[in-house]
Amino acid sequence: MSRGTIEHIDTADQTAQPQVKIALRSVFKVFGDHPEEAVRMVHEGCAKDAIHAKTGCTVGVNNATFDIRAGEIFVIMGLSGSGKSTLLRLINRLIEPTTGEILFDGQDVTKMSKAELIELRRRDMSMVFQSFALLPNRTVLDNAAFGLEVAGVPEAERRRKALVALEGVGLAAYANSRTDELSGGMKQRVGLARALASEPTVLLMDEAFSALDPLIRAEMQDELLRLQSEQSRTVIFVSHDLDEAMRIGDRIAIMQHGVVVQVGTPDEIVTNPANDYVRSFFRNVDVSQVFRAGDIARETQVTVIERKGVSVPAALARMHRHDRNIAIVVGANKKYHGMVSVESLTRAAESGDRDLNTRAFLPEVEPIAATEPLSEVLGRVALSPFPLPVVDEDQRYIGSISKSALLMTLDRSGN
Repeated sequence: MSRGTIEHIDTADQTAQPQVKIALRSVFKVFGDHPEEAVRMVHEGCAKDAIHAKTGCTVGVNNATFDIRAGEIFVIMGLSGSGKSTLLRLINRLIEPTTGEILFDGQDVTKMSKAELIELRRRDMSMVFQSFALLPNRTVLDNAAFGLEVAGVPEAERRRKALVALEGVGLAAYANSRTDELSGGMKQRVGLARALASEPTVLLMDEAFSALDPLIRAEMQDELLRLQSEQSRTVIFVSHDLDEAMRIGDRIAIMQHGVVVQVGTPDEIVTNPANDYVRSFFRNVDVSQVFRAGDIARETQVTVIERKGVSVPAALARMHRHDRNIAIVVGANKKYHGMVSVESLTRAAESGDRDLNTRAFLPEVEPIAATEPLSEVLGRVALSPFPLPVVDEDQRYIGSISKSALLMTLDRSGN
């Protein structure tokens, strides 16, 4: 809880840390005949080019260690040749790692037998590639069901699941159409439906939207976000496009020469880039088009929990003690109730009010939705005499946006 908070919310109301779905621990991938020698040279501090010159080996992934949380969209990005697609394929062992552990729900994928690995891919992991890879001699429904057919799922069940997946991506009406009758964006939706038909807990997407034109690409990004809001799954998305990564990623991993140089939220990476390579990605980014209100909301304001026994005089006393002119009033479950000031509380007290009620609240203070694009709230924050509250979809208070925080965020585009 921040220094200015004057009441502690019950721990039961705190957001639990998401569980780790996939964990990589010291994962290396070396291409060549002498991988052990290459890994040894890495540990000695040798550069990638020097290792290749001596051993003929290429270090594709260098000591990758990070966690991927359940239910997040985790974007892996970097320049061409940075190792991002290799890293993605290590997770489901389409490419065999040289050393290290890849833990899926605590089970080491690198130690799985061939049968266990096939079962994992069938049950929990699906992959969407850049190419549509559709079968032209089959209907949309049969294409969506193809993965289930390969897995040996009975025809009636696989067609039912495929139709549900097509409904999810808005293509149920095209189930009996041929794929050559579809646009590029629709074909990619079929590919996405095929991946979703097996009801995976993890979706691996390798440059899935890169072949689409910009408008259709944005539509597919929106489609992915919509699907995620309806049925959360863990998505690992490889991209070389910064706008795409910032738009859809809950967290981003930046790769350089096979090394994961930084992992963080878009806000964290823009604010504190790990090196000049990362900084160059985010230079001149229009953050007002990328960030949302929830990304920069901060719990720096005093909060008062509205409950029995919290009176106007008590709230005033606490605000004076913390030298604050305004406070956010929330319920015990952190639901936003309103904003008060020393002046509004003083007026309420002078009118004989002791209970903290709506007459003590500042009028016409509308909270900002956490999902609101920053570009849409610039004017409101600029014209407001005080920081504006931000709430999540359940109207829970998550923080406030001040003019200074807004200006600092906008200034980051100059990194």
